[in-house]
Amino acid sequence: MIKASVDYEPDLKEALADPEEAAAYLNAALEDGSRDVFLLALKDIANARDPICEPSPDRENISAKGFLDLSGLEALLDSLGLKLTVEPKQVLVP
Repeated sequence: MIKASVDYEPDLKEALADPEEAAAYLNAALEDGSRDVFLLALKDIANARDPICEPSPDRENISAKGFLDLSGLEALLDSLGLKLTVEPKQVLVP
């Protein structure tokens, strides 16, 4: 029996409107280790926040090529109400 697929996008967009959920989504994408996965997650968040806005230079920089520079990433994250941070890895001590 074939199951009908369920459109997850409305629920995802609603969840990504919350900055805490958006940050967790990006962190999960980073854990994947793929730049493409991270960029797709960033696009999902940008589209969830404002799907009909005019393309901005920051959004246009989201591509398989990545960002032109770190300031472009920071500017886009800032426009989404997020910020870039670095945390130490958890190291298991025997």
